[in-house]
Amino acid sequence: MTDSSTPEPTAETPASAPDPREALLAQVAALPALPGVYRYFDAQEQVLYVGKANHLRKRVGSYFQKDHGGTRIGHMVSKIARMETTVVRSEAEALLLENNLIKTLKPKYNILFRDDKSYPYLKLARANPNAPVQSSGYPSAAQSPRMVYYRGAVDRRHDYFGPYPSVWAVREAIQLLQKVFRLRTCEDTVYANRTRPCLLFQIKRCSAPCVGQISVADYQRDVDAAMRLLRGETREVMASIESRMMAHAERLEFEQAAELRNQLGALAKVLHQQAVDTVGDQDVDILAVKVQGGRACVNLAMVRGGRHLGDRPYFPVHVEEAEPSEVLEAFIAQHYLEMAPPPSLITSQKIDKDLIEALGKQTGIRIHAVHQPREQRRAWLEMAQQNADLQLARLLAEEGSQQARTRALVDALDLALDDLDPFRVECFDISHTAGEATQASCVVFHHHKMQSSEYRRYNIEGITPGDDYAAMRQVLLRRYSKLAEAVRAGEGRLPDLVLIDGGKGQIGIAREVFESLDLDITRLVGVEKGEGRKVGLEELVFADGREKVYLGRDSAALMLVAQIRDEAHRFAITGMRAQRARVRVGASKLEDIPGVGPKKRARLLQRFGGVRGVADASVQDLCTVEGISEELAQAIYQALR
Repeated sequence: MTDSSTPEPTAETPASAPDPREALLAQVAALPALPGVYRYFDAQEQVLYVGKANHLRKRVGSYFQKDHGGTRIGHMVSKIARMETTVVRSEAEALLLENNLIKTLKPKYNILFRDDKSYPYLKLARANPNAPVQSSGYPSAAQSPRMVYYRGAVDRRHDYFGPYPSVWAVREAIQLLQKVFRLRTCEDTVYANRTRPCLLFQIKRCSAPCVGQISVADYQRDVDAAMRLLRGETREVMASIESRMMAHAERLEFEQAAELRNQLGALAKVLHQQAVDTVGDQDVDILAVKVQGGRACVNLAMVRGGRHLGDRPYFPVHVEEAEPSEVLEAFIAQHYLEMAPPPSLITSQKIDKDLIEALGKQTGIRIHAVHQPREQRRAWLEMAQQNADLQLARLLAEEGSQQARTRALVDALDLALDDLDPFRVECFDISHTAGEATQASCVVFHHHKMQSSEYRRYNIEGITPGDDYAAMRQVLLRRYSKLAEAVRAGEGRLPDLVLIDGGKGQIGIAREVFESLDLDITRLVGVEKGEGRKVGLEELVFADGREKVYLGRDSAALMLVAQIRDEAHRFAITGMRAQRARVRVGASKLEDIPGVGPKKRARLLQRFGGVRGVADASVQDLCTVEGISEELAQAIYQALR
């Protein structure tokens, strides 16, 4: 790869330096006819846009050769001060580099899809036929594969099916396999300690290999059939079960034939309920896009193994005046570099062939995209489009309501703000149980919604247990000390409003902190519970001495304040409970002892039945555990006391 950028001015630059636009055009004319990635920057060195091209000179030149008017692209072009380019070997490499840069730089004029949680999978552990049986004589857990919901990195030691659009879709698939093939879902430790069948066996949802109710060979046959069903081989699975049923009947083994008949009936019933199609599609993604009111929704529906698994909506940012095809292409480029695409894509808009080819080269999968499907595929696309329309309508309604709440709060507090988008609120709450495991939370409201990625928790230490005032003082000092310095240096920005969950006492502490840091106390507002601590009767308390304000039970401003305050309370109490659990159990102490790794920790917990048992053990007892020397036993004994 080679990089180029607009040269920096030097001391020899004459007073009559050329116009920056002319310098840009000269650089464009010198670009090579090769694939690559280009970046545009404004006068403040902020990245405006990242793009890829198969022919850099033609693609970049198209931005400067015509008038884009007042469009989104026109606004961007008017702000370009300089550009950089990187030449690569192929358009596939350009696609990969472009999306890596988009995720890293988050350019203002690129359509961005936020990173989401990884997709869930259905995991089937592979059997180990050479594993020894249990001491009871029954098959071991390694001989009886377990199916389970899974989220995370996949490996080759087990079989994974999916991805699924939601946890619900995975659990529905597991229930299907339980009804038909009765595969186990229990943990290996539970399996190893069974002495009689569990309730799932009684309700015909498990064949109980743990206590020998089914042979290893028959259980593996059911596992293989389940895997074939998940791959979409529905007809083959039903034909196999039917042939086995007839074979048992011919041998007058009517009880076994009846079991297979029931299995066949259950499979037919489930498939009918799931509306499994026989159009020949195995793995397909259906993508529909809707753009309206400056927002967009891409609805992704998944078909895996011939079964429609449901859908998931995505809402990009920086859409503004973008065309639907542009939004959809941005989604495809960013989404399928994170996960393997299926061989077939059905889209509501025509997609650039070069993008599909580049994506195929990058992922190693031959991809076929259709945007005017027929028959069953058309029904799938219409359903995905309808869901995209509904999801976007819901989002616009929610955002309209939230913006109205923001405006109501700004007006109620008499804040001089014309643009509501940058309006930022930070809210603090303290949580503990009788002084134990005190934690403070800071939640953020920005751009008309809660910004969970900016939430922070603070462990409060060095105070008298239960002293909420001291806890509030500590968290505010920790949060705003460095920020105050950054603001004075012109490099930071304080929130427009700081909410404190509490009345005059807490606001008094907050005022002292802000005055000590030379910060504006008019930003401080306390949320004081009303008479009887009833919801809707809260009053706002001000640090600058203004009279308390009751907004009214039905006030949109109070609804927003309550929403932010409740979120701060929820975030604080969940952190406090987790911290309290760690303190009481002592797991973190055991993990922090030098020389006690995962294996030794597991042996200790297994030997003494938990951390509490390890803490109660003597040095001599600890030495009886494999790998624990007398010196390490002494260290463990001291650390847990």
